[in-house]
Amino acid sequence: MQRCSWVKESNPLYVAYHDKEWGKPLHDDQKLFELLCLESYQSGLSWEVVLNKRAAFKEAFYNYNIEKVSQMTDADLEELLQNEHIIRNKRKIYATRTNAQAFLILQRKFGSFDSYLWSWVNFSPIINAVKDYKEVASKTKLSEEITKDLKNYGFKFIGPVCIYSYLQAVGLVNDHEENCAFK
Repeated sequence: MQRCSWVKESNPLYVAYHDKEWGKPLHDDQKLFELLCLESYQSGLSWEVVLNKRAAFKEAFYNYNIEKVSQMTDADLEELLQNEHIIRNKRKIYATRTNAQAFLILQRKFGSFDSYLWSWVNFSPIINAVKDYKEVASKTKLSEEITKDLKNYGFKFIGPVCIYSYLQAVGLVNDHEENCAFK
């Protein structure tokens, strides 16, 4: 089966992520939180590194239970910095708690993070005609606007490139290549 050209076919986690998750509209707040965290961990690293550590991150952050993560203490986070199975960047680890707290604010204000996020695209995915993934922008006006708004709510360790990758991951933007069987 033909996949997008960016997929590392040698890594089964990469293939499964592309085939079963990437670009598929997601509406589950806990999963939306998990992917936002994963995208923030990627900053400066490859997506493959993040995918390889995904299971350890899920364990470290209570399966991304937003309420539990929002209540983690500094001592809890410092302990995670000793966990060799995750990316041990202090700013990224602490941002996970901060982002959980901001996520809860948006849930209370909009009824769900899903409602907040999908309102940016009028609850319908943007489907782009992508011939070659190398032509896809790394950020857009939409990702810049969402980033600015999220930062106003207190989110940390995000930027327009991170948010565009997130929009692709959770299906607000479908950037599968035209010849991809999984679009």
